[in-house]
Amino acid sequence: MGAVWKRNRRRDYISDALSQLTGWVHEGDCLKRTLPLDDTEHAVLTERISVAADTFGVRPHIRRLDGRTQIQLCAGDNGALTSAEIGMAARVEAAYQSLNQ
Repeated sequence: MGAVWKRNRRRDYISDALSQLTGWVHEGDCLKRTLPLDDTEHAVLTERISVAADTFGVRPHIRRLDGRTQIQLCAGDNGALTSAEIGMAARVEAAYQSLNQ
């Protein structure tokens, strides 16, 4: 996933990336997404997220609540979101989309 850079403007990587990630919300130092999944889809998605998380070195917080899967990707110790969290969000989105095909 590439970010859209605008000329003659301050680069805002997070906003540019989020504009391409439908459904993701930027709150504080985290990216969040809630998905309507059944238990089987949740298990499949969680496994796919686990594999991708190792690649990106990100530790997503995943929980099941009222028939929905909530995913949270938070910044590391430096307090700023990085390309790792953005890339991970894109991977989660791709994995989610593949469940619906």
